[in-house]
Amino acid sequence: MKERLHSVISILVLLMSVVLINGCKREINKNDFLKKVLSKIEQIESARYTATSGGIPPGRTVETIPSYEDTEEYFNPCDTFIGSSFSKIYHWKGSQYGFVYDGNAQIFLNWDPNTIRIDSFQHNHLPFRPMSPPFFNYTKSIIKYALETKDSITTEIEDFGDSIKFSIYIPNKVVEFFGKGYIMDNPYLASEDAFSSYDIWIHKSDYLPFRYKRTVPHETSWLINNKPEFNIGNIEDFAASNYFPSDYSIVGQQIKPKKNMVGKTAPDWTLKDINNQPISLRDLKSKILLIKFTGIGCGPCHASLPFTKRLVQDYSINDFEIISIETWSSDIDYIKSYVDKNKLNYKYLISTEEIRKSYQVNEVPAFFIIDENRIIRKVILGYGEGVTEKEIRDAIEELI
Repeated sequence: MKERLHSVISILVLLMSVVLINGCKREINKNDFLKKVLSKIEQIESARYTATSGGIPPGRTVETIPSYEDTEEYFNPCDTFIGSSFSKIYHWKGSQYGFVYDGNAQIFLNWDPNTIRIDSFQHNHLPFRPMSPPFFNYTKSIIKYALETKDSITTEIEDFGDSIKFSIYIPNKVVEFFGKGYIMDNPYLASEDAFSSYDIWIHKSDYLPFRYKRTVPHETSWLINNKPEFNIGNIEDFAASNYFPSDYSIVGQQIKPKKNMVGKTAPDWTLKDINNQPISLRDLKSKILLIKFTGIGCGPCHASLPFTKRLVQDYSINDFEIISIETWSSDIDYIKSYVDKNKLNYKYLISTEEIRKSYQVNEVPAFFIIDENRIIRKVILGYGEGVTEKEIRDAIEELI
């Protein structure tokens, strides 16, 4: 009887301990916590930091080789698009290149050759400026969206002791952040297949983010912010020209230098396809060619796939052919998987450094429309649903 009574008392003591421990545990109120984080970010006038970033493109389980970027960002209330001015110097695979945004233009610093190219957004038809905002601007946009959106979302907070992970899941929509959240309309992606997921890790010590992960149907990417310095200067101190190396030359005031190639003979090439077979430009017999420089993991490139597949169906092979040239990966197995998964109905070749230079390709997607005499008749950079499609179709119809 005594032993039984002792067991009952022990159980009661244990239960009371659990109740007391849980009773003392403080629940984190998500909205209050996010408001405090937002308030802390909004106190940052400027910041300098080094970040490590990487990603996992679709159809792959192994991450890409990480890149490193040295960033300076400044809060810019005069810029109604992004809300920040910033500079980034990227280090990747032993190479270095830069990017600067001052609120009026985006400037690309190319390491090979040493040139500066300026885009003043005169050809941008989108309601936002498509660029990767700096870390604190980006995480601030996600948190503001979580607090203010009327969209159906799911949010969670997970306590890791010295940090908190905030997660937001947006079903049936691809939402990207360029100063604020924008829904990426893609009529070729069924709503049930669309989603967006963002995770942000936040230090408990100062309520500031130090890491994020972004997952959308075409890509997973992440960035870790290392040892930031705050309030290094004011926006009045920021000038894009401060970041121009002295030995670099400005090659144009538009990010359309490839326009100079219009009217010229398309540089010849011989490239390997996904079956390791060589294919040359001179071997292609169709009257009109559309050469698409692309990259697996590039969002606009991926969004353009349904359109390019439909083009192949709409025209005779004797009149028209598409050649896709992969510039971001040389992993044959990975590229094969991507081609098969997306059921691509046109040739997919692997680029070389020589062809990228000869066609002046520094960003993707880039579309080159070539006539029967192999003269470049039109160059289109980027992809926007409707606008880009009409440009390409109009150019094809004019040549057929």
